[in-house]
Amino acid sequence: MDLALAPETLARWQFGITTVYHFLFVPLTISLAALTAGLQTAWVRTNKEKYLRATKFWGKLFLINIAMGVVTGIVQEFQFGMNWSDYSRFVGDIFGAPLAFEALIAFFFESTFIGLWIFGWDKLPKKIHLACIWMVSIGTIASAYFILAANSWMQHPVGYKINAQRGRAELTDFWLVLTQNTTLNQVFHTLSAAFLTGGAFMVGIAAYHLARKRHIAEMKTSLRLGLITVVIAGMLTALSGDTLGKVMFKQQPMKMAAAEALWDGEDSAPFSVFAYGDVEKGRNTVAIEIPGLLSFLADNDFSSHVPGINDINKAEQARFGPGDYRPMIPTTYWSFRWMIGFGMSSFLLGLVGLWLTRKKFWLAPALRTGEDEVPHLALFKNKALNPKLARVYWLLALWTLAFPLIANSWGWIFTEMGRQPWAVYGVLQTRHAVSPGVSQGEVITSMSIFTALYAILAVIEVKLLVKYIKAGPPELTEDDLNPPTRIGGDDADRPMAFSY
Repeated sequence: MDLALAPETLARWQFGITTVYHFLFVPLTISLAALTAGLQTAWVRTNKEKYLRATKFWGKLFLINIAMGVVTGIVQEFQFGMNWSDYSRFVGDIFGAPLAFEALIAFFFESTFIGLWIFGWDKLPKKIHLACIWMVSIGTIASAYFILAANSWMQHPVGYKINAQRGRAELTDFWLVLTQNTTLNQVFHTLSAAFLTGGAFMVGIAAYHLARKRHIAEMKTSLRLGLITVVIAGMLTALSGDTLGKVMFKQQPMKMAAAEALWDGEDSAPFSVFAYGDVEKGRNTVAIEIPGLLSFLADNDFSSHVPGINDINKAEQARFGPGDYRPMIPTTYWSFRWMIGFGMSSFLLGLVGLWLTRKKFWLAPALRTGEDEVPHLALFKNKALNPKLARVYWLLALWTLAFPLIANSWGWIFTEMGRQPWAVYGVLQTRHAVSPGVSQGEVITSMSIFTALYAILAVIEVKLLVKYIKAGPPELTEDDLNPPTRIGGDDADRPMAFSY
């Protein structure tokens, strides 16, 4: 049988497509909820119209994004019964617990308050309405936490026992599943990357409007908020990634060795920024190499010994029995670098942007008057800055909104591909997790349908985002500027006004 048509391979492809597509929306949902809440807080505290207009603008983009995230996320859970029934039967007692918490607590908490926020602009007092969006933000973070706890258990299973009579794993310590170091580090890294994504999204869209001399006040505020978020989140992403790498080295040494295509163990193992050649067979020619960095990333010591792929494969054969325990080395190697490269590109552009937009550059006379016709280069009043370079920065700032999305996708590909051939590391191999009664034709059919459907949804998503991004912040009405002072609204006879 051709390996490319094996049920395990097809099932992995289908789950990979749906997961990567769904995770385009997750980090934006998490970060935009909090950033929108921050802007609304600024409006409640200062009563400045620019903050309210910015809140409504980014809130609309947030709502489009979360709607798509919910639709695409539901499909993933169906696949556990459709393509991965043996997995669900064997570990469902454990894996299902955090997912149930996510659905019954976080998701309903999140959806309840988002409804109040959407329809409560003219029915709720300012502070109560503000509390709703903060509750939505807390719900998105809680939802991510429970899902990441389930995934972390797959990376490092704890708090369970094997019931030989029933032929399944059973939960013994749910608190340990939620609080093990893999979960905590995974959550820290994912949330940091989410805010890096949201900050870059905000920077890119603000740059688009500022380069066209539109909505100056709102976009100046959004640009600065986005830049600060990118820089802080970028630093936290790097720090959390380093911590997660050290945890990975202890729990899944094969993944760390594969990330460097290190075939034989070394002391002071180097990290290659770039390599060419056949990394899958260990005949790569390294172009740029940093001595000792892989040892530091693995064990916080530049001289530590890092075991190689061949060493670890032999050790796992002795521990788990005959077999090949190596993941796809080229995919693991390059996904690790693309994750870091695209993520840190946004961080560097954020640093440059903060320098270019520091306070004295905002004090150009035309900007102080709030005129929309101000040339966009007036935002950069540094005489040493070439106007062409300023235009280049606007273009890069626009493109940077996509960089963290790409980094997130490659990060998950690295996380999941580097764990192979395990579905649950050390407990259940992927080839034993697929549904035995599902044929190749059924998987191909469902995968084709889902992929086509997601392509259609992608077109709809992009068109909606482009439409409302180009429209910019909405004009405010008297009702917007004078929200009710009591629950239910000040005018009981007035019909409900839908904000979106």
